Amino acid sequence: MGTGAAALAARAVDCLPPGELERKLALERPLRVKLGVDPTAPDIHLGHSVVLGKLREFQDAGHRAVLIIGDWTARVGDPSGRTSTRPMLSAAEIDANAATYRDQAFRILDPARTEVRSNGEWFADMGLAPLFRLAATTTVNQLLRRNDFAERMEADQPVSVLELLYPLMQAYDSVAVRADVELGGTDQLFNLLLGRTVQEAYGQDPQVAMTMPILPGTDGVRRMSKSLGNYIGVAEDPDEQFGKAMRVPDEAMGEWMRLLFPAEPGPDGHPGEEKRRLARLIADRFHGAGAGAAAEERFNRVFRERLAPEEMAVVEVPPGPVHLPALLVDGLGVASRSEARRLIEQGGVTLDGEPVSGLDLVASDLDGRVLRAGRRRFARVSMHEAGSTPRGG
Repeated sequence: MGTGAAALAARAVDCLPPGELERKLALERPLRVKLGVDPTAPDIHLGHSVVLGKLREFQDAGHRAVLIIGDWTARVGDPSGRTSTRPMLSAAEIDANAATYRDQAFRILDPARTEVRSNGEWFADMGLAPLFRLAATTTVNQLLRRNDFAERMEADQPVSVLELLYPLMQAYDSVAVRADVELGGTDQLFNLLLGRTVQEAYGQDPQVAMTMPILPGTDGVRRMSKSLGNYIGVAEDPDEQFGKAMRVPDEAMGEWMRLLFPAEPGPDGHPGEEKRRLARLIADRFHGAGAGAAAEERFNRVFRERLAPEEMAVVEVPPGPVHLPALLVDGLGVASRSEARRLIEQGGVTLDGEPVSGLDLVASDLDGRVLRAGRRRFARVSMHEAGSTPRGG
């Protein structure tokens, strides 16, 4: 626990109030450092890894990470940065996403030094009397000072009562786990500071509010988001991670390196080579040393030498008609049949390098040929009778 406040606050945008982190560290005990994540989508991406990486730095300095899976706050939906009310997720969707978050967060955090909590532990059975006590800590005036609420009110757009409760629920999470420090993105500053107010109302020493920059997506402009399609998932295979990183604009490279790999030297060489270094580092981080170099080799084979990968999946089809969009979804991992049809219409689907235009094909015409969808999805098609063993099997 010898790491000082300056090192722990490195790259942070806010560390408030000034001097509070130093005071907390002087207590000479492991601090409880909280990060809340709402499982509103099934995967964690590199944008999440920025703040998770900061949480890991606290762990490495001897402090306790408290990861809150917001299974109940997800039912409300964080209004931060929103211009409209979020759609509600079902309990089943939230539970499925939460299981994924727990697994993927440990690609960055040390499980042995992480306390994982679900805020359903304290919200599921919270009665009216405790809710009234929580609501009494804050005024509507305070809540409406949030930029997103104020802007929506000004534009005569609805703000639900549930959304007004969200910052209070996040603040109460800090009370429930007795947080010393709370981490979040810059869009979370209001919520983090409200956590201090609510902790004081419950007689606790208020937390330090520390925010981290928001990583731009692979477009270099908008924040990384799965819904925007500009993300790199921490659980994606190395080839996907490498290929997506190669799309990062040159002007965003410095920010990516600074936020994701602060110990590495910043980009100072040819942009193309520096982008390859970034792509290798990302694959190595989540798949082990050497994964990046192997992904680069496969990338070169496909994009420099215009060759199919030496190794690829085999997709089995029975004799007879084959609906190509269904095959692309089931066999090559294309997201949906509508996406598959779009790829076909744009000439993005090929057989042995030749564009395919039809949606319905015959299995015998596909047998033994290389099917490609988009830039990085390949499979060899094998026709076989039901119950028989396909070639190569």
